[in-house]
Amino acid sequence: MRIVVDLNRCQGYAQCVPLAPDVLKLIGEEALAYDPNPDDSQRQRVMRAAASCPVQAIIVERYTPEGEAAQ
Repeated sequence: MRIVVDLNRCQGYAQCVPLAPDVLKLIGEEALAYDPNPDDSQRQRVMRAAASCPVQAIIVERYTPEGEAAQ
C-alpha cells in the first residue's frame, strides 16, 4: 500500500490522525507527517483515515513492486 497526502490541500484538521496513529502524525499544530508505505496490516485504518479527511487530501494506492502486475 502506498499513501500520498496532498500537503497543499491538507488543512491540519487532524481527524485522520487518531484513526491511523501509526501512519499519520501531527507535528506541532498543523504539520502532518506520514509513512508513505505503511504495512498492509494498517490498510483498514488508513482507509478510514482517508475517508475522514474533510478535504480529501489523503490518496491511497495499491503498491506494486516494480516488475510485478497489480491484481
